[in-house]
Amino acid sequence: VQLQASGGGLVQAGGSLRLSCAASGRTFSSYAMGWFRQVPGKEREFVAVITSNGRSGDNTYYAGFVKGRFTISRDNGKNTVTLQMNSLKPEDTAIYYCAASRSHISSIYSYSYASVYDFWGQGTQVTVSS
Repeated sequence: VQLQASGGGLVQAGGSLRLSCAASGRTFSSYAMGWFRQVPGKEREFVAVITSNGRSGDNTYYAGFVKGRFTISRDNGKNTVTLQMNSLKPEDTAIYYCAASRSHISSIYSYSYASVYDFWGQGTQVTVSS
């Protein structure tokens, strides 16, 4: 699977951005799809995950700092996953990565660990100015 993230850019605090991740391959619907972010010098940080229809529907899980500001969704017909980010803050500035996991994990919380993901996109820069 190849992942291509897009949609990053420069936005003022309080603004919105919509990140998209396009996936190749015919098995996209079976993957759990996650978003992570990373600031230079720091570890990659979990943002959100959405599981596939085959696992009790499209369940979602978010990092605590999201606090209702971000929404993850997927379109299996278009092989895309989207992260809608609202009320952005300067501390949201990072490179955002999408990732795909083939694992079947009963606890959605486990998808917050980068180690469960098998494929990663190249990242898209998000910069939020104050």
